[in-house]
Amino acid sequence: MSERPPISPRSPRAALEPEQVPPPPRRSERARNPFVIVGNAIITLVLLAMIGTGVVYYYGKQTIEAPGPLQEDKIVNIPARAGMTDIAEVLQREGVIDSNRWAFIGAVFALRARSALKPGEYSFQKNASLHDVIATIVEGKVVQHSVTIPEGLTSEQIVDRLTDNDLFAGSVHEMPREGTLLPETYKFPRGTTREQVIQRMQSAQKRLVTEIWEHRSQDLPPNIRTPQDLVTLASIVEKETGKPDERSRVAAVFVNRLKQKIKLQSDPTIIYGLVGGKGTLGRPIKRSEITQPSPYNTYVIEGLPPGPISNPGRASLEAAANPARTRDLYFVADGTGGHAFTETYDQHQKNVAKLRSMEKQTQNDTAELPDDPASTAAAGAPDAQAAVPAARPTAAKRPPARAQAPKQPGTAQSTTAPQ
Repeated sequence: MSERPPISPRSPRAALEPEQVPPPPRRSERARNPFVIVGNAIITLVLLAMIGTGVVYYYGKQTIEAPGPLQEDKIVNIPARAGMTDIAEVLQREGVIDSNRWAFIGAVFALRARSALKPGEYSFQKNASLHDVIATIVEGKVVQHSVTIPEGLTSEQIVDRLTDNDLFAGSVHEMPREGTLLPETYKFPRGTTREQVIQRMQSAQKRLVTEIWEHRSQDLPPNIRTPQDLVTLASIVEKETGKPDERSRVAAVFVNRLKQKIKLQSDPTIIYGLVGGKGTLGRPIKRSEITQPSPYNTYVIEGLPPGPISNPGRASLEAAANPARTRDLYFVADGTGGHAFTETYDQHQKNVAKLRSMEKQTQNDTAELPDDPASTAAAGAPDAQAAVPAARPTAAKRPPARAQAPKQPGTAQSTTAPQ
């Protein structure tokens, strides 16, 4: 039998303690590899970055899409050459974004929109979020302003209107030719140059005249050989009446006169010959001015004047291209804002007398102008040119067989008897 080692007596506490603490296990050679250590560190950092990015994305998305402070729709102008910080200041000052402009700047970077921000005048909607604000500026959806150019203005008058409108920039370098601008309602963003406005109006007029010329009546007189002649006739029609339903009939009067080689005898042509592009005379036509020589005075010249006397609109162009089928040669104001049309001079004189009788009943005390003022072409014309209160025909303007018309103050009549 083998001998057992003697048992040495120990205290209970000593008996519970291990006789020898085992050494810790050694790390494997693989775990101690520096590449593994670096890899573990990278994975840890990536995981932390992903978690951080997720948190930033969540809160950033909440911030970008949260309703903004605007209490109502508002138009704000972003000036040219404004940087991202400048834009943030403008938006903050106008109440489009809240006091934390850095949120806007951060949103611009997050949406990668820094280089796409565009100047201009923008309309921001009530409670527009940062995302909506930035998208509006990036897309360049600037506010379009409606600008209406009335029919019958001269080119000089139109340029004056554009010059007085602070919506536009720059100046007009050269006065457009008469009749080359189309009166219409256009939409322009703030800052459009006046030259661009003129070019757009000229392009629109050229397209429209070409279209109307292609569909013109084949029964027009030989005086109307070109689109320019059509514009000239339309410009006279435009100045003679402001009533849409009368334009084609007024055009018919002038077309019939051209066919019969009768002078047009239109008062607006007298005024244009006197003042040109200024458009209005500012007083009644004097009788002596009726026979005053001028290339535009159709009481003196035969046929059409050398060019338009205004910028006619679509309706007058269409009326000149396709006048009403009538045999009318005369028209005079009827006292109600329209005109009475007749085929004969005798009936025309009766209409003149009727109108004078109506005027006498409502005549106000007015001072007489010197030099026997004459009348204008048509009541209801687009401007003050139609306000001349005297009868026009004289013996020189009628056939010798006609009785001389009274010379007392009367009404505006657009044409007199043929010579």
